[in-house]
Amino acid sequence: MAEKINRNLQSQDFSITNNRIAQPSSEFYTVFSKQEILSLIEALKIRREIPLKYSYKGAGANIWDNFYRKLIIPNWYRSNVEIQLLRDNFQYLNANTQNSRKVNIIDVGAGNSYPVKEYIRKLDKLGRIDRYTALDISEELLEVSKRNFTRWFPFIKYTNSYIDIENSPIPEYLLHRDNVNIFLHLGVTIGNLQHRVKALKNFRQSMGRNDLLVLTNEIGNNSQWDGVARGGCYYHAEQIYQRINKNIGIQHQDCQLIRKYDKKTDSVVANLKFTSDYTIDFSSAGINKKVEISKDEEITIWRHHKHQLPELIEELEQAGLQLIYHSTNKYQLHIMAICKITV
Repeated sequence: MAEKINRNLQSQDFSITNNRIAQPSSEFYTVFSKQEILSLIEALKIRREIPLKYSYKGAGANIWDNFYRKLIIPNWYRSNVEIQLLRDNFQYLNANTQNSRKVNIIDVGAGNSYPVKEYIRKLDKLGRIDRYTALDISEELLEVSKRNFTRWFPFIKYTNSYIDIENSPIPEYLLHRDNVNIFLHLGVTIGNLQHRVKALKNFRQSMGRNDLLVLTNEIGNNSQWDGVARGGCYYHAEQIYQRINKNIGIQHQDCQLIRKYDKKTDSVVANLKFTSDYTIDFSSAGINKKVEISKDEEITIWRHHKHQLPELIEELEQAGLQLIYHSTNKYQLHIMAICKITV
C-alpha cells in the first residue's frame, strides 16, 4: 500500500515539474494597456495567436524601424515597393483629387513614415498638401514618425494618434473634411491582419464621397509558398519570437519557431510550438487570468496573406468600397489598389 502511494506521489511530482509556468515581465505590463492585454489573452485562448500588430509596441518599434530602414536602401535587384508604387501612381492620384485645392494624407499604420517621404515632397512642391496625419497602434513608432516628419517637413501640419484600425474607425476630429482625404495603408499591413474586411469597413466608415483609400499588398497564391523564409517571415518573425520568449517568460528550450502554410487562413505563418505543457500566468496590473497550453500546441506570432485580385475586389465590395484603379510593380508581385466608397 505504502509503495503504491509512493508511486502515485512520484507520478504527481513528475507531472508538476513538467508543467512550466511563464509570467510576463514588468516591461510587458508597462508597454501594453489593460485592454490590450485582455484582448491578447482572448486571442491566445480562442485562436491560439498573439496578434502581429502588438509586435510593434515597446522595443518592437525599434526592431521594425531598423528592419524597414534596411529595406529602403535600393540595390541593383530591388527597390522599395511602396515607394516605387507611390511614384508610379503619383499622376493618377494627383489628377483624381483635383476637385480639392489641397489634400490631407492620413497614413494608417504609418510606422516611421519613410514610405511617404518622397510622395509628400512631391505634393509639397505643387502646394497641394495641407496636413499629414500619422496613425499607428504603436505609440513608440508614432514618436519615430513625428521626429522624422517634422525634420523633413517643418512647415507642413503634422498630427499623430493611436489607432487599431481592425477595431475602430478613424475619429471624426482627425478627418478635416475641408479637403479631400487620401488614406494610405501601405506595406503589406492589410495582409498581416486577422480581420481584413473588418478593417476595410472601418476605412469605409471614415471616408467621404471624394476621399481615396490607397493600399498595397503582395499578390499571389499563398498555398504555393516554397517554404523559404524571406523578408518579414525571416527577420521580423525571428525578432518577434525572441521578444515573446523574453517578455512572456517562455524558456527557449521549451519551444521552437516553425514557419509554414496555414490552410485554414490561407496564409503563411510563423508559429511558436511548445515542447512542454505551459501555464502563462497573467496575474498583475489588476488582471488575474491564466492561459493553459499543452505540449505540441502552436500559437501564431506572425502571419501574412497575399491577395489575388478577384479576392481583393470581393473583400473591398463586402466593406462597401470599389476598386477604381490598380497597378503592380515590375515583377507583378505587389499591387497598389486605389479605392473609393460605393455610392
